[in-house]
Amino acid sequence: MNGLSLKVREGEILGIIGPNGAGKSTLFNVIAGVFSPSAGRVLLEGKDITGLKPHAIAKKGIGRSFQVNTLFGNATVMDNVRIGFHLASRRGVKGFAGVLLRTPAQKRSEAAVDKKVVQVLDFVGMTHLLGIPARNLSYGYQRTLALALALASGPRLLLLDEPVTALNPERVASVMDLIGRIRHRGTTVVMVEHNMRAIFTSCDRVAVMHCGAKFAEGTPEQVRDNPEVIEAYLGRRRGLA
Repeated sequence: MNGLSLKVREGEILGIIGPNGAGKSTLFNVIAGVFSPSAGRVLLEGKDITGLKPHAIAKKGIGRSFQVNTLFGNATVMDNVRIGFHLASRRGVKGFAGVLLRTPAQKRSEAAVDKKVVQVLDFVGMTHLLGIPARNLSYGYQRTLALALALASGPRLLLLDEPVTALNPERVASVMDLIGRIRHRGTTVVMVEHNMRAIFTSCDRVAVMHCGAKFAEGTPEQVRDNPEVIEAYLGRRRGLA
């Protein structure tokens, strides 16, 4: 990062754009605790979370989607999201012993998790695919499953890494509708994306990054019509709406 200062407003969809190498993924890694910044702080509702481990940050209410290659390809759709719930809870030795012994408490806990898994998959429209291995899904459904895993922890702030890049227009519309419903149920969304149409039609604000710094920020209209942004990044794609 290069002196980057960025504020996320509760309840919004914030889009982050910029050329490859601009620092977008690094920003997400710092927020999510994968990287520790050499300077500066990460604040969540005014509280310093800089340097916390990823599982601790997840428990604070920050979720993140990754690329498709982070899915468990041989596991079913339901098992993928189930694993997401267990990773978010970070069960210790006591919980592991319960799994081995199949105690009544463990059985009740698993039943509760399964109920939540089905609720998440119903929300993203994938209950008809519960038993399908992730590797057998279409690319579009794999992206939706990655989003479902990010929702497993019940985040208040959701970081989405290119949720619609390389999808066909129909799937883009479906995923963006889903992201809108995620926001409307109370989750703040920050989205890194190369699909400019999705950014400019769905985000409340847009920030442009370049060389680890914030190059511009504003409403979609302000960013789209900014001459410096057009020159440096958007080029001649003025037909975007």
